[in-house]
Amino acid sequence: MPSNHECAWDNMKKRIIKTHSSKPLAKNASGGRNRRKRVLIDVELTNDDDFAASFSGNNKFFAKMTADGLLLKPADPQPSKIYVEPTTFCNLKCRSCMRNSWSEQEGRMTRETFGRIIRQTKKNPSIREMAFWGFGEPLTHPDIIDMVGQAGKTGVSTEIITNAALLDKKKSSDLIKAGLGKLVVSIDGVSQDKHDHMRPGANLAAIMDNISNLNALKMLQGNENPKIGIEFVLTRSNLSELPGLPDIAKKLSADFIIVSNILPYTPDMKDEILYGISAGRPFAMRHSCDLPDISLPVIDVKRNTSPSILSFLVNAGATASIARNNSYYEADALCPFVMKGALCVNWKGEVSPCPALMHSHTCFINRRQKNIRSYHVGNINTDDIGKIWNKPEFVDFRRKVIEFDFPPCVTCECDLAESNEEDCFDNAFPTCGDCLWARGVALCP
Repeated sequence: MPSNHECAWDNMKKRIIKTHSSKPLAKNASGGRNRRKRVLIDVELTNDDDFAASFSGNNKFFAKMTADGLLLKPADPQPSKIYVEPTTFCNLKCRSCMRNSWSEQEGRMTRETFGRIIRQTKKNPSIREMAFWGFGEPLTHPDIIDMVGQAGKTGVSTEIITNAALLDKKKSSDLIKAGLGKLVVSIDGVSQDKHDHMRPGANLAAIMDNISNLNALKMLQGNENPKIGIEFVLTRSNLSELPGLPDIAKKLSADFIIVSNILPYTPDMKDEILYGISAGRPFAMRHSCDLPDISLPVIDVKRNTSPSILSFLVNAGATASIARNNSYYEADALCPFVMKGALCVNWKGEVSPCPALMHSHTCFINRRQKNIRSYHVGNINTDDIGKIWNKPEFVDFRRKVIEFDFPPCVTCECDLAESNEEDCFDNAFPTCGDCLWARGVALCP
């Protein structure tokens, strides 16, 4: 029986009313593969479609035939989700964190800056979500409870990603009262040794007690929220812990699990990756309402990795077909941030299209060092969201990302792939051909 999601897509395809062929894209200047040709179509959407409602009235889509059927990408979604970075201070020093590879000043978002975000959110009804996370621990911000409460009063759903080490009973009770919709806890091991290896100083038993206390307080207050999620950063070192993750999820009454590959930010982590040749779209499975939803990234399934991966799937009660092992060249990249109409605001108020571009840093793509320069399209302290969103520079950037008019830099070793300044398709800064989120290798809530 087809899912509601599949039915929505079928209904949408039936309502295509006209097509426009876009002009062919030029061949790669370096003599490589042809850049993809896209077709722009108009789709008639009705207001009673939950699926269509997520596009906020936009009926322009890019269409592409794939082996799995017709792929539609919204030509330019409206802003719908704001990622707010309350702070870059943190109580831990996790080995997988971007903070290990930058020299930026640490700081906290001011009340004035956050007040601007709230006022702008009220003026833009297309914004439906506000996520409090970035590259710091949100619970270290002294105003985080008030920030969540103010956001909820605008009508948006709210979310926090936290290491939960500071989630005492008072913070838990206050977050419930503030109306927090979702709390995602970062857990990178089911044993203390492995968790501490990735997150030095984090006491796994104490973190689980904190979440259990939160769940107990939810029951006492008669509240189903916040929903609990688990985010697990997968490495060679903690792969053997993966089969035990569903048991942790059950103990914490988690509604979902997100497993992401690691994006190394330091040389000592570059050999921890599990995705040397794999790419394509991630696993996304729904099953019994008694079990958490599962999202997995693309992973190289080899003799030494398959037992842990398959045990995890079996223990989680998942049923899914294994996607064919597409190469990076054949995979259709989808930016999860631009596609959903995201705006990312760092603690200083600077606005970026995605979390990866909020701060300048160094990372390692398939063990190759890459220098990323931050990209800001405006500042919430001086510009309105609508003005920022409609800047020609930002509109053009979103178009390129949605079409994904970038070369497959992930498997390349040319000099241009060493930064995000330019690429061999003559794209200027910022280039996105190396983005692991667009390739389904890295996942975020």
